[in-house]
Amino acid sequence: MTDHETLSAHEAGPDEFRDMMSGFPSGVSVVTAIGPDGLPRGMTCSSVCSVSLAPPTIVVCLRYGSPTLEAVLDSGTFALNLLHSRAESVAMLFASADPRRFDTTPWRSGPTTGGPHLVRDAHSIADCAVMLTQRVGDHVAVFGRTRLITRHQQHSPLLYGLREFRPWAAT
Repeated sequence: MTDHETLSAHEAGPDEFRDMMSGFPSGVSVVTAIGPDGLPRGMTCSSVCSVSLAPPTIVVCLRYGSPTLEAVLDSGTFALNLLHSRAESVAMLFASADPRRFDTTPWRSGPTTGGPHLVRDAHSIADCAVMLTQRVGDHVAVFGRTRLITRHQQHSPLLYGLREFRPWAAT
C-alpha cells in the first residue's frame, strides 16, 4: 500500500478548465485562409499539435462559427503561421475582433499558399490541405496535410502560458 493523500474531484467548469490549461504553455500561431469573398481571414491559435510524420499532418482547433473556420472549410486549405518572439502584438491583434488586422500586418498569398503568410511575424509557415474535420463542443478540430513549409525569421518562438506571452528562452 502506498501513502497518498486523497484528493476530492468535481466536474470541471469552463473557468477551472481555462485556469488548468493556462499552466500548459504552448507556441502561438495565426491560422489564415482566404474566404469565399476572396478576402483574408485569420485568428490566433495556440491549440496546435503535430499528428503524423508520414504524411506530415497537424491539427488546429478553431472556434465553431468563426469567419476563419468558414474560410478554411470553404477553401479546403489554410496556412499555419508560427509566430516568433517579437510578434506578441500580432498575436493580440489576431485574437481581437479588429476587422483591419490584415490592413496593419504585412502578408503575402499566392496560388501555392494555403492562406496568407504573415511574412514579418512568423518564423515558420506550413501550408496545409484540409484532410478531416471533427466538431468537439464549441470548436472544430481541423486536420491538415502539410504540403509546403517556409522558414522566414531566425527569432525564437513566441510562447503563451499562465496568461502571458514569453519568448522561448534557451538555457
